[in-house]
Amino acid sequence: MQNVKQAFSCIHFPCLKIHPLRFPSDQVVHVRNGGPLRVVISKINISVMADILPSIDLTDAPFCVAVIAIIFNPFFWNVVARWEHRTRGLTKLFGCPYTACYGLGFLIILLNVYRSHSITVAMTSQPKAEVMGTSPVFYCGVVLLVTGSVLVVSSFYALGFTGTFLGDYFGILKEKKVTGFPFSVLDNPMYWGSTANYLGLALIPFTEEIYRQKIRCSKNK
Repeated sequence: MQNVKQAFSCIHFPCLKIHPLRFPSDQVVHVRNGGPLRVVISKINISVMADILPSIDLTDAPFCVAVIAIIFNPFFWNVVARWEHRTRGLTKLFGCPYTACYGLGFLIILLNVYRSHSITVAMTSQPKAEVMGTSPVFYCGVVLLVTGSVLVVSSFYALGFTGTFLGDYFGILKEKKVTGFPFSVLDNPMYWGSTANYLGLALIPFTEEIYRQKIRCSKNK
């Protein structure tokens, strides 16, 4: 093992070429000789996160609820879908794979509505950075929301209800793979669209905050 604190020139493998790598001087890179390359950066600059984390109230109840909802939702529907694929339990319960898929789909929609609500409540209860109230940040949020909505709606239109809500686990398969927009642009447009929507919502001031600012301005006058 040897410590490398400078850039690698070029590392050659039989069928692989790695171009020059550059690391900050305070990072340590360990290289194993005589075998596959394994790079471990033992010290990473986390100053950005160190600045952000103190401003987040991790003990805030709405924040904890939102985190639980974010983790629980995909875990729940993936477990249920795999269970259905193995046992056909929901199909037997509802008597038809389409009815079972629609039932699970509506439950997923309700869970997502609650998740969105919990995230909104958590964001309004957390401290706000001054930059969040600026016009560039607002318009970035609008662009993200519009882009995310286009991806989500077009994905749903291309897949249909059963294609969107795990119909393949119920044995409901499409005749051929969907390759049109937005799947011609991204592999997982529904996920990317949802992520863009949540980021956009985080950047756009909420109505309640807007009225708070109005009241503060009135008092200052």
